[in-house]
Amino acid sequence: MSIRDAQHIHIIGIGGIGISALARMLVAQGKTVSGVNDSESGETLDALRAEGVAIDILSAEASRTLPANADIFVYSVAWEERGPDVLAAARATGKPILSYFEALGELSKDFKTIAIAGTHGKTTTTAMTALALRGAGLSPTAIVGSLVDFAIEGSERSNFLKGSGEYFVVEACEYKRHFLHFSPHILVITNIELDHPDYYRDVRDVQDAFRTLAQQSEHIVCNPHDPNLTPVLEGLQANVVDASEYLPRVPVLAVPGAHNRENAAGVLAVSDILHADEHAVRSALTQFAGTWRRFEYKGKTKSGALVYDDYAHHPTEIKATLQAARVQYPDARIIAVFEPHTFSRTKALLHDFAQSFHDVDEVIVAPIYAAREHDDGTVSTQKVRDAIGTHHKKVAWAHTLDALPGMLTDAGENDVILFLGAGDVYHVAEKIVV
Repeated sequence: MSIRDAQHIHIIGIGGIGISALARMLVAQGKTVSGVNDSESGETLDALRAEGVAIDILSAEASRTLPANADIFVYSVAWEERGPDVLAAARATGKPILSYFEALGELSKDFKTIAIAGTHGKTTTTAMTALALRGAGLSPTAIVGSLVDFAIEGSERSNFLKGSGEYFVVEACEYKRHFLHFSPHILVITNIELDHPDYYRDVRDVQDAFRTLAQQSEHIVCNPHDPNLTPVLEGLQANVVDASEYLPRVPVLAVPGAHNRENAAGVLAVSDILHADEHAVRSALTQFAGTWRRFEYKGKTKSGALVYDDYAHHPTEIKATLQAARVQYPDARIIAVFEPHTFSRTKALLHDFAQSFHDVDEVIVAPIYAAREHDDGTVSTQKVRDAIGTHHKKVAWAHTLDALPGMLTDAGENDVILFLGAGDVYHVAEKIVV
């Protein structure tokens, strides 16, 4: 049975930022959705429950009986490690079981898919594209890997945009070649770098994955002058549109940074392919206020320091975010609190991380966030601190996240504290604001 035909879908790991949006999409299609998660996930689960989705919270040690009336199971790939017993129980039923990306690939067959791929900028560009096309009256359906204010009256920020048109805007992740489940009408490639050394051998391996996706696409929006894209584009039959040519047409944005202007240029290129009204698209871009955990303003500390949070966890992302922060606050003391993400990425890119903090005055390194990995002892928070310290005068490291608030007590009215990382460090940002 295809997920397109199923009436009751049970989702394992339903609280994740992407898969919870998939759940909302299925509900919008009139299907019955239930799910299980291993923790309360705030806004994502609250939104699903408000739409009638029954959700069980399961401890990592416990097992449970899956609903007998489910037609099909969909799972978050994180549960291959977090809940293998639950996945085993689902497979034992003999019913179809799909990963999140397999399910998205199936659902995308009912649309003209606009897939946003790239090492950096996927989430922001996906959100921008969805808002711009909606502003132009194309009513796209969209799944975003973050929470966005879609400016719909009476609604909270969301990771899902319900549309009635023929276009499906979706964030397409390269990890483990997940994005190959799509055959895009338009593929946007923001950039290509090595970001998952636990899976890809080198950047050539990454390029090979992107080339396969490009071969499955009708139109490709990118900067063809980027040398990392040259082997991806060579000899393709697809229509390649140069996003850099649209940079002069990007309006003044509410979100800072040259990287966001590049993201917006890609959106203008997409809208041109679709013959969307450029004035409406530009107007929508000027109203884009950012997404959750992308240079997100959290508030002020008790002593008046401004606090921002950003998901950046790759050297290129960190540099772009910090450059944008310095442009916005040229005279402030900027303190970067950096939580490295995964041991493999930290080890492979340590030299690049070390040179990523030139635009800030101080750096505090938090403990490495393990995510799906185990510490093999070859890289440590202290090694990260020492590497950054060879290029920066003021670098400290925290033994625990709980130690961070005490290390920031001297930050005052002329200071900006910017939390960086894809793990749990944002909880500290939320804790220190009043």
